[in-house]
Parts: sequence; C-alpha cells; structure tokens
Amino acid sequence: MPLDPSPTTPSASATPAPPVRFWPVEDLPALDPDPLLDELLREEPVARIKLPYGAGHAWLVTRYEDVRFVTSDPRFSREEVVDRDVTTMRPVPVASQTAGLQYIDPPRHTRLRRVVARAFTGRSMRRLRPLAERRAAGLLDGMERAGAPADLMEHLHGPFPIALIRDFLGVDEKDWHRWAETGEALLSAGADSEERAREAARTTRARITELLRQRRTEPREDLAGVLAQAAAAGEITDDEAVSLAIAVQVSGGHAVRNNSGSMMYALLTHPAQLDRLRREPELLPRAVEELFRYVPHRNGVGIPRIATEDVEVGGRLIRAGDVVYNAYLAANRDPEVFPDPDALDFDRQGAAAHVAFGHGPHHCLAAAMARMEAEVMIGSVLTRFPGIRLAVPPERVEFQRQGLIRGPRTLPVTW
Repeated sequence: MPLDPSPTTPSASATPAPPVRFWPVEDLPALDPDPLLDELLREEPVARIKLPYGAGHAWLVTRYEDVRFVTSDPRFSREEVVDRDVTTMRPVPVASQTAGLQYIDPPRHTRLRRVVARAFTGRSMRRLRPLAERRAAGLLDGMERAGAPADLMEHLHGPFPIALIRDFLGVDEKDWHRWAETGEALLSAGADSEERAREAARTTRARITELLRQRRTEPREDLAGVLAQAAAAGEITDDEAVSLAIAVQVSGGHAVRNNSGSMMYALLTHPAQLDRLRREPELLPRAVEELFRYVPHRNGVGIPRIATEDVEVGGRLIRAGDVVYNAYLAANRDPEVFPDPDALDFDRQGAAAHVAFGHGPHHCLAAAMARMEAEVMIGSVLTRFPGIRLAVPPERVEFQRQGLIRGPRTLPVTW
C-alpha cells in the first residue's frame, strides 16, 4: 500500500504518529475481506489513511474494543463533520448533513431517534413478520413456476426487502420501482456516478417530501405517518422527517437486498453449514447472527467522527479536530474477540456481540427488522428448496461493482 510522502505530525504521545496510507477502496472478489483491514488489524490497529475524495487524512480504528470505545464516547462527534471537507469514499454524502440521525449528536440525536423508534417497536415487528412470510412464499412460488435454474436475487433478495420497506414506509406499490432505482444511485461510488448520485438525492427528497405531505392529510400507521405526525406536532422539523425517511429507505431496501444475498451466497459456498441448517432449523437465529458477523456488508468505511478534544485510542494520541473512521468489518474479525474469525461457525460463542449494526448512540434502529428479514428469507428458501445449490461455479457469481454496499448482482441457483 503506497504511503503519503507528507511528514507526520509530532505527537505528545510516546508513540509517533504513523505514516498516512492511501486507501483506494477497490472492488474485492465475492466475500473476500479487505486485505488492508486485515493488515491494519494485525499490525497497526490505529492507523492513518487518505481516501479517494476530500481533503486531508483521517485515523482508522480497526480493533473491536477500540471501535466500541470511539463509537460510544461523546468526545467523538458526528455533528462536527457537517460542512467540513474530510477525506471520504464518495463525492456526495448519502444522507443530509443538516437533518436526520447520521450527522448529529445527543441530545438532539436522542430526540430524533425516539421518534423513529415508534415505528420499530417489537409489536410492529411481530405484526410485520407474518406479512414478510407471506411475501417470501409468494415470491418463491414465482421462482418455482419459472423453474430451475433461477436467479435468487431477481426472485427473492431483490423484491422482498423492497416490498417490506415499501409497506413499512408507506409508499404505493406502483411507485416503488422508481424509488428503488434512486436508492441504488444514492449508494453508487466513483467519479462517473457523481452527477447521477446528486440527481438521485434531489429526486428522493422530492418524493419523500410529497409522501409526508400526503400523510398530514391522510394519516396512516406507517413510518411516513409517524414522521408526518411528529413534524406536525413540532417534535421534529420537516427537513429532519425527510432525512429520516431517506435513511430508512436506503438501509431497508438496497442494503438488506445485498446483505441478505451475501448471506445466501455464504451458505451456498459452505455446504456443511448449509446442510446443518437444513437439518437443524432451530439454529437459524444463531446462524443469522454469525452471518451478520461474517459477511463483509460494505466496502470501506461509513460516516466519520471528529475528536472534540485530545483522546488516546489504542496507544495513539488523537488530537482535537482529527477525523476518525471506525472499521466495523475489521472489528467483526478481531481474533481477540472472535477466534478463528475467517470461519463461518454456527457454534461460535458471542457471535451476537458483532458490530455489523454499529455501536453506541448510532446503533442501527432497524436491526430487529433486518434480523427478521434474514431469518424469513433463509428459512423460506431452505424449507421450499431443501436441495438448493449454486447453478454455476462460485467464482462465476457476479458481485456489485463501484458501490458502497457489497452483494451479488445475480445468484443463479438450481434445486
């Protein structure tokens, strides 16, 4: 990995600041972990990096305990990122930097999170699960009618999470395909997709704004209704409501599609584990937790934080004003916490301690919904098609390219 030739900044810490590494965050084969993250976790768990866009450099934290520390310590702020030119993976932010949950700190973050949580209650998930099971069954009916070989992404992993989040958000079915396309564009990476991403952001905001306007006059018990009611009551602003809805749309549609597809690819390329799950379906919840830990669900890193005062992390002195990224993917493969981390092990103790959904105040609100969706999709496939297997060699399965979220583009199977 090439090193930035600029001199390192002197530090009051006993350990000198490391050189700055340029991290291009290139596409990786299938579910291969990023070799730079593996290297840093072993040799330099608190490193300095420069990403393809933006100015300056940032700290990258990879060790499990350090990631949990940074993501829960109030001295590391997301709000301080707003309007600052930081080194980053993409030219356009996915989420609004002026509203929503992603770029704010408590207590404002706590207030907004409390509003969104009203839609993600245990009761609402229990109510949604039978609908999810019926939708999965209907989609697999269509795949069975189409006959083998079939593309599992086309028949299940693509339409299923989109249908669920459509129902949850409150978007009419006839409009959702256009919304899904903009969700893909929002999570594209690379210079050639910059204008496409900007246009997708404008279009998505306009559609969400109109949906919330409708809910003010036509209240319903969906996420749009919850947000519209909270905005009308003055609990949140209209802009905050829009940004919150966009975050749920992106994570609940595009991200679940790719992550669940990767989970199924992992099972199809680990026949012993797949066979065991067929024989012991009661293992499914535990298997899903291990799959969340095992699958590299994204490329690179997400939203950074800014240190608001000098803090020591992993023996490195991070100065006030420094940019800090957390590598959840590396933390999920920290051998100090997850022995033999490259193994897919359904008997692993503590797999549920993974940080695939983040940690601290910004822990993903939709985690319970994502778990439920994964269980329903995997369980439905194994029940309906106990002999399911890849229809092509594993290396011929095509994965997403130039995106922030990793996952199969197609998943050809037979049974």
